[in-house]
Amino acid sequence: MSLMVLTQLAEIPASQWDALAPNDQPFMRHAFLSALEESGAVSRHSGWLPQHLLWVENGVPRAAMPGYAKTHSMGEYVFDHAWAEASERAGIPYYPKWLSAVPFSPVSGARVLGDEQAATQLLQAVPTFLEQQQLYSGHINFSDDRVRQALQQDPLWLPRLGCQYHWHNRGFRDFQDFLDLLTSRKRKQLRKERELVARQGVEFVWYQGAELDETQWDFVYACYANTYLIRGRQPYLPRTFFSLLAERMPQAIRVTIASQRGEPVAMAFSLVDGDTFYGRYWGCLEEFNRLHFETCFYQGMEYAIAHGLKRFDAGAQGEHKLIRGFEPVLTESWHRLRHPGLHAAVADFLQQERDGVQAWAAEARSALPWRQSLE
Repeated sequence: MSLMVLTQLAEIPASQWDALAPNDQPFMRHAFLSALEESGAVSRHSGWLPQHLLWVENGVPRAAMPGYAKTHSMGEYVFDHAWAEASERAGIPYYPKWLSAVPFSPVSGARVLGDEQAATQLLQAVPTFLEQQQLYSGHINFSDDRVRQALQQDPLWLPRLGCQYHWHNRGFRDFQDFLDLLTSRKRKQLRKERELVARQGVEFVWYQGAELDETQWDFVYACYANTYLIRGRQPYLPRTFFSLLAERMPQAIRVTIASQRGEPVAMAFSLVDGDTFYGRYWGCLEEFNRLHFETCFYQGMEYAIAHGLKRFDAGAQGEHKLIRGFEPVLTESWHRLRHPGLHAAVADFLQQERDGVQAWAAEARSALPWRQSLE
């Protein structure tokens, strides 16, 4: 039994990596993670140096964790900038750190892949790996129950709660079926928003990954990049990432393109698995009243209903999702800080933050638009 460190995912065949994945969620697939590497989105230059962990028994991979050595905290959506700043003021090194996560994607799911016993052994090997590689901390973001069960008895791993908003398809026959569950005022608001978009002559067409040509992918990327550029930031993903993903896992890609008088003006890029719709990126090249809500939320909800998908994960943050029926969902991440003083300070902070997150999630449910309780 041994721990191996892969500095690029190409060091392991896709079939071997994917055989360890527990389900068909696209973000842990070799195709998705390797496209990030080969497009240059994650690299030493971008501050995401691949250091994937592989647990090998008798030459056969039994467990794996995607991982990255990082020199910053950008693109993670579990914000530890304040910890890094406090460390710097105290003269305590914080970077480089090691992170197991889906780069640039705040989506919960498996982080350690493989059978139960091997996965546990791999997690137990992480602290030694951090010391050997001179990494000052380890982080596992947006993790699942397996990670919790393996780490919750170890006081050196600190859990952190977050809150997202997901929409659930309760067997709706159509969008009107969903609207019927809302209070009269909220139902009118949603209808008005959709009518405003329709009156502007905006129409939508859905595509799967293989149905888009390179010109359309150019448009998708221009919209995606514009959401960053208008805020004075560079986009995380390069253009080549989208072409690589379309080539390697087109069956998981869904794109809706909004057009006015035959000219494309906006898009939303999403991924799907067996029962979940993951809204990822959106962008527009012109401003239209309420177009964001229609493109990012209502179109995805209609798609989920039409195709029998049970859940719509629209990404991080966004309390405005509550009044559109997206319900608060707690997320969990785990953190191991090698410096004892920093560990103690963060542990105290996280306990206070945990109480606040739980209180907020409970309070947020009161803002949901239902006519009556759906419990």
